[in-house]
Amino acid sequence: MGGVSATTAPGGVDRRPKQDRSRATRRRLLEAAVSCLAEHGWAGSTVSVVAERAGVSRGAAQHHFPTREDLFTAAVEYVAEERSTALRALFPEGATDRHAVLEALVDLYTGPLFRAALHLWVAASNEDQLRPQVTELEAKVGRETHRIAVELLAADESHPGVRETVQGFLDMARGLGLANLLTDDRARRERVVAQWAAVLEHALG
Repeated sequence: MGGVSATTAPGGVDRRPKQDRSRATRRRLLEAAVSCLAEHGWAGSTVSVVAERAGVSRGAAQHHFPTREDLFTAAVEYVAEERSTALRALFPEGATDRHAVLEALVDLYTGPLFRAALHLWVAASNEDQLRPQVTELEAKVGRETHRIAVELLAADESHPGVRETVQGFLDMARGLGLANLLTDDRARRERVVAQWAAVLEHALG
């Protein structure tokens, strides 16, 4: 009931260690950057806009991320890692229902992270300074997503065609995410996922 929190001294002074405050500020900036990118695109997502949304000064933002490119590539990577952790947490004991795994994987491509990443990809196609960072980030995220998919689907990639089948599904999931940007594509997406579940059951055994 009211009172002063354990981390806040009388007068509103934050008593958390400096390192903890720094991590908290960084996290707020990363989450704000993804939200801004998803909502406003690259052109409308400046460091000042992100800093204001995160409730920190522009100077604090630039202390953590010297350039705009640093901020946004770090933001998308951060949330991608968070989503990967959340995806694994859905199946802590391993997956037994491949259809459920496919639905969870498709969900990765229909939320604000994918929308933010898409804006970043478009910007990178026109920004020479941004392109190398985004290309490296996309490769990293792609490898991790593929690794999680193989693990959760219990796919044996030593069998011919299995790796390509899993990658084909992930490519298709990205396409479903693109279709969902303009209209709610849930009904068609569910039918496609059901068909891919049948294909994967046959391919993976």
